[in-house]
Amino acid sequence: MPLLKVEGNQLILNKEPIQLISGAVHYFRIVPEYWEDRLMKLKACGFNCVETYVPWNLHEPKEGQYNFEGIANIEEFIRIAERLGLHVIVRPSPYICAEWEFGGLPSWLLADSNMRFRSFYEPYLEKVDNYYNVLLKKLVPLLQTNGGPIIAMQIENEYGSFGNDKQYLNYIKDSMVKRGIDVLLFTSDGPTDLMLQGGTVDGVLATVNFGSRPEESFDKLQEYFPNTPNIVMEYWNGWFDHWGEAHHERDPGETAATFAEMLQRGDSVNFYMFHGGTNFGFYNGANLDKVHQPTVTSYDYDCPISETGDITPKFHAVREAIAKHKDIGELVLPEPIAKVNYGQVTMTESVALFDALDMISHPIKRANPDTMEKLGQDYGFTLYRTFLQGPKEEAELTIQEVRDRALVFVDNEYKGVIDRWDNHTLSFAVPKEGVQLDIVVENMGRINYGPMMNDPKGITEGVRFERQFLFDWTMYPLPMDNLQQLTFKEGHTDATGPAFYKGTFHVDEIGDTFVELPGWVKGFVVVNGFNIGRYWEVGPQETLYVPGPLLKQGDNKIIVFELHGAKSLAINLLDTHKLG
Repeated sequence: MPLLKVEGNQLILNKEPIQLISGAVHYFRIVPEYWEDRLMKLKACGFNCVETYVPWNLHEPKEGQYNFEGIANIEEFIRIAERLGLHVIVRPSPYICAEWEFGGLPSWLLADSNMRFRSFYEPYLEKVDNYYNVLLKKLVPLLQTNGGPIIAMQIENEYGSFGNDKQYLNYIKDSMVKRGIDVLLFTSDGPTDLMLQGGTVDGVLATVNFGSRPEESFDKLQEYFPNTPNIVMEYWNGWFDHWGEAHHERDPGETAATFAEMLQRGDSVNFYMFHGGTNFGFYNGANLDKVHQPTVTSYDYDCPISETGDITPKFHAVREAIAKHKDIGELVLPEPIAKVNYGQVTMTESVALFDALDMISHPIKRANPDTMEKLGQDYGFTLYRTFLQGPKEEAELTIQEVRDRALVFVDNEYKGVIDRWDNHTLSFAVPKEGVQLDIVVENMGRINYGPMMNDPKGITEGVRFERQFLFDWTMYPLPMDNLQQLTFKEGHTDATGPAFYKGTFHVDEIGDTFVELPGWVKGFVVVNGFNIGRYWEVGPQETLYVPGPLLKQGDNKIIVFELHGAKSLAINLLDTHKLG
């Protein structure tokens, strides 16, 4: 079987030089029914390869429990690529970054306060080995050496941006090789001294990541690895958005011009991203640059193919650059996917969170407030409850290291927000009879990149009233993955705080649609049992994408969890996406 090999500064396949023109498409950000559509568009643009990450936390959501079904069926995604004649590059974790929750690492690692990840720490490596035993067994039959389409696989990911533990990198390499991974192995890092020194491995192909100035970046690569192929494993042709920031866009002409420069030089290019997709559920990651910056639900990334699968001006600019470089024939695209305006939907039923606790959670009593991870919880919210004896004069309530945003209630009366940004305390007095204190904490996304990735969620240290730490807590984990157990009542709940709202809409023609929530503040939306992601009035994202395969002909159910009380009981299902 012909293998992809490195000979001098060239990639060789079938004894002929090959220039890889690849695009990143993440199966885990696309409903499976649309995998073929997105890959067909990649091929139609003139690309010969698809690259994907593999998120560990999706495939092993609980330790020892593995998931490769539905949106997690990586084998089927790769087989579709193969049927379309695409080569496949796999970047199999344990760490992926990808603006994905915790960089793809499973949150249950953080239940161990001593855990050291991304290093030669044996308790961590044992977890990686257990995962690799399952994952790599599924990928081996799909390797090029076994007649499959996978031509190359990555060791770790951008490790030089994190550390310099070569013993760890070699352990990951050896772990892959001894489990049958015998295709070309590579690393990818930023084009700097620090990153190339820390992230590369002897005897393994090094690649670089950048968004501009390719000649300068490749010169740095050649400085460390003379006469190696010039490969950009992440050509950043767009960018992602954080809540509260402006929507990112990059000029299509400038994107295509930089790409054309690399094509003419003979460089191999992997577009990051070619099609971004969606951070469904609670899988968005976060950055920390002075402050915590959670990523929005959309991962549109201003790509050649939009979040909803649409052809963009960037697609045409990129394809034109390829067409000038080699013969790619006429443009043939799959049929466009319908986008439907289903109109306004009124929420006719509701239930307050405080009334729903016993339906969807089981209380855990401990002296200290514990993190989500130590409560066995991955994502969502946790409600912390204790009783304050009175009387007490007015004083400040402080949560030491809340991760990430807490709503505070005293005897069910909303007092305000304490978060990890600007709102650190609030004040109240305690009457003689005492008060019930409730704190609802939201995990808004674990940090996916950089030195601050050890990011446990919930209340991480303690709660103080004035100088006194509070003890004797009852905690309600709220992963929000069991909302079918809710019992709703007709009409609008009287609660001004967190509540669930339910509505029904009828579908004749199935198509993609977009949820707009005018007058709603912050929460998430579930359609027919599928969590489509978070919304927040701070923007920039104004609508949530609902892929058509999530809908059915007839009546469809929608649940909105709103943290701050709904000003309106109506939402809109539009045929237009609004990303800000």
